[in-house]
Amino acid sequence: MPMELTQSRIQKIWLPHDNHPALPRRSCGPQLTNSPTVIVMVGLPARGKTYISKKLTRYLNWIGVPTKVFNVGEYRREAVKHYSSYDFFRPDNEEGMNVRKQCALAALRDVKLYLSEEGGQIAVFDATNTTRERRGMVLNFARENGFKVFFIESVCNDPSVVATNVMAVKLSSPDYRDCNSTDAMEDFMNRINCYQASYQPLDPDNYDRDVSLIKVIDVGRRFLVNRVQDHIQSRIVYYLMNIHVQPRTIYLCRHGESEFNLKGKIGGDSGLSNRGKKFASALNKFVEEQNLKDLKIWTSQLKRTIQTAEALKLSYEQWKALNEIDAGVCEEMTYEEIKEKHPEEFALRDQDKYYYRYPSGESYQDLVQRLEPVIMELERQENVLVVCHQAVMRCLLAYFLDKSAAEMPYLKCPLHTVLKLTPVAYGCRVESICLNVEAVNTHRDQTEEAKKGPNPLMRRNSVTPLASPEPTKKPRINSFDEHVASSAAALPVCMSQEVPTQLPGQNMNSSQKQS
Repeated sequence: MPMELTQSRIQKIWLPHDNHPALPRRSCGPQLTNSPTVIVMVGLPARGKTYISKKLTRYLNWIGVPTKVFNVGEYRREAVKHYSSYDFFRPDNEEGMNVRKQCALAALRDVKLYLSEEGGQIAVFDATNTTRERRGMVLNFARENGFKVFFIESVCNDPSVVATNVMAVKLSSPDYRDCNSTDAMEDFMNRINCYQASYQPLDPDNYDRDVSLIKVIDVGRRFLVNRVQDHIQSRIVYYLMNIHVQPRTIYLCRHGESEFNLKGKIGGDSGLSNRGKKFASALNKFVEEQNLKDLKIWTSQLKRTIQTAEALKLSYEQWKALNEIDAGVCEEMTYEEIKEKHPEEFALRDQDKYYYRYPSGESYQDLVQRLEPVIMELERQENVLVVCHQAVMRCLLAYFLDKSAAEMPYLKCPLHTVLKLTPVAYGCRVESICLNVEAVNTHRDQTEEAKKGPNPLMRRNSVTPLASPEPTKKPRINSFDEHVASSAAALPVCMSQEVPTQLPGQNMNSSQKQS
């Protein structure tokens, strides 16, 4: 007989009637489509491996794939409290080699814990991994635990690019906290030479012909891809082929205040209010003052963003993907009307705003999927101004600021304010610019009940967590001597703590509410 199904009230998806719990993940066996994946970085120091690791992890978490970076350098700094010189990395330094291997094993133990017990789907093993012996160790580890492996090798032989990377990132490393820049640069270049002597690049034509990999050559000038196994690996390849490191600025703003904003109505396709038109003029002046070369302007296909862009007197491109979240049966209603006519829906959305789907409409989760092509194109472009809507702007901002699914629906994106985003080494600098035109406040704070957080939503044979869970922080390695004395099996788990970027205006008070 057909299985009885019931519909989830929040997501509007069909579930087994008895809501079977997720089956335990197999630790070994065939490589299924949804097997956890270990991404293994490869390359000499200062080749952008950590940049790629962090950026890729941000993207994968944003699209809903729980991902975490395991940087072996952080494990090494925990084991060796006081870095002395590049001699530690010399291939004939047996004690240093042993510590580095033990740190790699400690990181792999944490990878296993994350993928097997903590709900992770992708772990990024960020280290040089420059020898076949070290990569073989990782492959054996993955095979024993039923994980897929995908290698990303960053190759760059341009001395100017390497020197720029060292100056921008490496000299500010904790290794060189008490060192002048000249001495630090000399030491780090010697460290690179230590790795260069034993470097064995990936060889997709012979030795590594059966390995899944991508080579990123000269910061994206050329790519070599080999044996992509599945959908997620193909998305990783596509993403890496779209990003660049050229300096640029991205401006995000909402349309000017609309007639529906004044009435407290959500959705719809109303035009600008008088204050909204004043904002459009102020935005025109702001754009002129920025004096940006080849600025691209994107809008949605809704009237209020197009009216805003028209005031700029520049060409612009309309994206249907940038349209506001579809509120379905609640379109063009105030929140008071929704509460009166659809009280259950009103309460459900407050319970879980990210996953909640309006009847005949969309959820924030749906919106993220709709906006993925926009993110890809933003990564390809240089200077761009995106004139969009509150929910859309929240999703875009969550990507650039590495915000979780739980935080995303509550990011404050006030009307008549421009957010200037400048990509930097391992993140994004954000500046909030108010154009001094009054507007209603459409932000709705998270309820106290929602702050407690819902349990993961269960589907048959799968779990959809709100975000990649951060495990309880465990004791780190206390000293160099303790680390050397430890065996691989006894090494403690070591997890890095991420500090989220704070968005300007997060302490603003709210009055009139919308979206």
